[in-house]
Amino acid sequence: MSSRGTTSETVVRFFERLGRQFADASRMWGPAMPYGRWVSAAEAMPIDLVERGDEFVVTVDLPGFERDDVDVRVAGRTLRIEVESDAVIDGEKERFRRRERGHGSTRRSVRLPEEVDVEGVSARMTNGVLTVTLPKLEAEDARTIDIEESDQ
Repeated sequence: MSSRGTTSETVVRFFERLGRQFADASRMWGPAMPYGRWVSAAEAMPIDLVERGDEFVVTVDLPGFERDDVDVRVAGRTLRIEVESDAVIDGEKERFRRRERGHGSTRRSVRLPEEVDVEGVSARMTNGVLTVTLPKLEAEDARTIDIEESDQ
């Protein structure tokens, strides 16, 4: 039996994924003003993913956000980063003619190349740059399996 599922299940999963992508994309539109523009998730939260021996290091640019604005979670092989800021902007009553600086919230999920040790993950934030260190999960030692003799 195939692990891929039936054609109808595949189509349903495709449309669910497409719906999530459209929902995420709709949150990425700039303000409804003459100079608003489309911002992709990668532009909103650019990352670098580096493999260093027995760990992965993810670096994320989050200018304007504080440590308390950031939520980092790891589940399986997925790193999820969410940022939300309720900061009051100076001159909030001003009429902006152009507003490009990031405020509000955004999120990004990164699929990791290998399983990681969830308990060993650490994160630090310095000058608007988040660095997440994810130690690789150590492969279990190979074990020899004894084969029992059959009575037949």
